[in-house]
Amino acid sequence: MAFKFVFAFALVAVASAGYAPIAQVYQPAPVAVHAAPLAVAQKVIVKSEEYDPHPQYKFSYGVDDKLTGDSKSQVEERDGDVVRGEYSLIDADGYKRTVQYTADPHNGFNAVVHREPLVKAVAAPVAHYAAPAVVKTVAPVTHYSAPVAQYAAPVAHYAAPAVAYHH
Repeated sequence: MAFKFVFAFALVAVASAGYAPIAQVYQPAPVAVHAAPLAVAQKVIVKSEEYDPHPQYKFSYGVDDKLTGDSKSQVEERDGDVVRGEYSLIDADGYKRTVQYTADPHNGFNAVVHREPLVKAVAAPVAHYAAPAVVKTVAPVTHYSAPVAQYAAPVAHYAAPAVAYHH
């Protein structure tokens, strides 16, 4: 509850200091009869920016810092309301991302993204020897016959341990 009082007092203090945008009340100045003019009207010159109905520009930049590994570039051009460009950068996963984009009033903004690994995959070496071929013979199976067993049951190669009691 005390916070509400502190906040209310702070708001009143700010408002009375003139920092808060509070609407001011203006009252008309008293009209003096037969008073001489106090100020002379002056011409105010306001510099305005020129409007270009068909803007055109081309720019590009690039960074290739071997120390930090930062590598990126961009190229863009504008002709009226049509913008075309491309930028590329190295993603954290080691891929180079290239984005080609266009923008115009009819189609809006469109972008095509390409990703390629920076390190090309190395092909495994080809063996220069032939592995022995494994030939497996299977009996033909007709559509309604039972499946043919291809393997024999395992054979135990050990004997059960003998139990001897000594009294």
